[in-house]
Amino acid sequence: MKSPRPGGTENISVSMPSELLGALRTRTGKRGVSAYVAAAVRHQLAMDGLAEIVAAYEAEHEPLSEAEIQAAQHELFGDAPAPYASGNSAA
Repeated sequence: MKSPRPGGTENISVSMPSELLGALRTRTGKRGVSAYVAAAVRHQLAMDGLAEIVAAYEAEHEPLSEAEIQAAQHELFGDAPAPYASGNSAA
């Protein structure tokens, strides 16, 4: 394994379907792929953490009500449609 690069980054190898990589390169250009993937991973880690918080809360209390979910969505997104609204209480 190579030593970490200056600035706290490392090179890794990731496999993904060709059509997904094509769409990614179309959107970002060849040089923007790393930044886009890093942002996507950062976002997914945040969503995973939020799901863990919700699961821990629901395990200790009770499942969030639809009203509580809608209030949280309104707090986060205002009147815009919540981007992940799916009817379940986990993020």
